[in-house]
Amino acid sequence: MAPRCCTGASPVPSRAHGRDARATRMSNHAEMLQWIDAQHGRMRGLVERWASVNSWTHNLAGLATLATQLESDFAILGGEVTLRDLPPQEAIDARGNLTFTPLGKAISIVKRPDAPVRVFLGIHYDTVYPPDDPFQSVDAPDAFTLRGPGVIDAKGGLAVLLIALEALERSDVGDRIGWEVLLNPDEEVGSPGSAALLAGCAARNQVGLVFEPAFPDGSLVSERKGSGNFAAVIRGRSAHAGRDPAAGRNAVVAAADFALAAHGLNGRVPEATVNVGRIDGGGPVNVVPDLAIVRFNARAAQIADQHLIEQELQRIAAEVINRHEVAVQLDGGFLSPPKLLDDRTRDLCRLIESCGQALDIPIRWTRSGGVSDGNKLAAAGLPVIDTLGPVGGHLHSPHEYLRLNTLTERARLCALLLLRLAAGEASL
Repeated sequence: MAPRCCTGASPVPSRAHGRDARATRMSNHAEMLQWIDAQHGRMRGLVERWASVNSWTHNLAGLATLATQLESDFAILGGEVTLRDLPPQEAIDARGNLTFTPLGKAISIVKRPDAPVRVFLGIHYDTVYPPDDPFQSVDAPDAFTLRGPGVIDAKGGLAVLLIALEALERSDVGDRIGWEVLLNPDEEVGSPGSAALLAGCAARNQVGLVFEPAFPDGSLVSERKGSGNFAAVIRGRSAHAGRDPAAGRNAVVAAADFALAAHGLNGRVPEATVNVGRIDGGGPVNVVPDLAIVRFNARAAQIADQHLIEQELQRIAAEVINRHEVAVQLDGGFLSPPKLLDDRTRDLCRLIESCGQALDIPIRWTRSGGVSDGNKLAAAGLPVIDTLGPVGGHLHSPHEYLRLNTLTERARLCALLLLRLAAGEASL
C-alpha cells in the first residue's frame, strides 16, 4: 500500500446546510447526515433493482432497460437529462478485419452549468456478465452483505452518487455549485465510445468525482497505471506444407516470435507489464498459415514508460518483419494513460481526508494497476478521485459483493465534500 496521498488534513467546520428542491431545507450538517442514514433501505433497494437488470456492455436491450430506470430514478435531482449516442467500438476480428460493435447510450445530466464552482460526477452502468452467465441474481448471504452481478462494480457507486447529489440539492448552498453527471455504458471495455464525452466533461468542470468501488479495506486509489490493449495482425503467405513449404511465410511462427519478444519487455521497464492474452491463427496442419493475430495488454506507471513501450513494440514489429518476411500491422494503443498525482489532485485528497476526519471515516490511499475513467479525466487535466463508491470486493467474479453499511457511509463522505465545495470552504 502506498503512503497517504496527502497530509495535514484539518477538521471540517461543524456547521452546514441542506435543502431538497422539492422539500424543506435542512439547517445543519447533522440533519443532512441523518437524512442520508435514513436512505439506507432505499439505497439497498436501488442497488438490488439495478443489479437485477443484465447490463453487460454488449447487451443493448438490457442497457436500454436500465437506462430508462436510471433516467427515472435520477429525475429527482431536477437536472437536464440527455441520452447520447456513442460511436461503435472498433476491434480486430479473427480474420484481421476491422469490426464495429454498437454500444449503449450514455446518460448526461447537467444542472447549473454556469455556476462558479463546477463538479463532474461519473460512473458506468455496464457490467462484465453476459446474459448467459450463470451469475445473474442478487442475494444477501448475511445481514451485512449484498451479492450479485455489478452490486459493487458499479451499481453501488450509482446509488452513492445519487444520494450524495440529492443531499446537495436539499442544502441551502446547493444553488452555488453546478454539476454534470455522466453515466456511461462502455467502461468495462475501456470506454471507447464515451472517451470524447469524458474529455468534454473534464474541460467544463473543476473537480472530478468517479464512483468506482473502494478497495476491500476501504482504501481509495491515489494513482493508477495506464493501460493499452493491442493487436498485432501478422500476414504471411500460404503454401503446401509438404510440397513447397519454403514458398510459404508462416504467420503463426512469426506471431509466436512477436509474442515472446513482447513478453520479454517485462522487467525491462520499471513497473511496466506486458501480458500476451491470446493468439488467433492457423488452420489445417498441411498448410503454411498466412494469418495470425497476437492480442496483448500493456501497462505503465509513467507517461515516459508508456511511450517507451510503444517504441519497443514498433521495434519488435520491424524485427519480426525482417526475420520472417511477413507484414505486421500493430493496432490499438494506450486508451487510458497513467493517472498521476499533481498539486490540484493532492489538494482534493486533503479535502476528502478532512471530510473523512469529520465523519470518523479513516481515509487511506493506495496505488492501483487497474484503470478507470479517472485515467482519461486526469489525462485531460481534471483533478479527480475515482474510488468514491462503497466498499466491496471480488469484482468480475461470481462472488462479487457489497458491504451494505458503506452505502450510507460513502454517501455521507461525498455529500459533505460537495457541501464544502458549494459553501466555498475549499478552493480548487
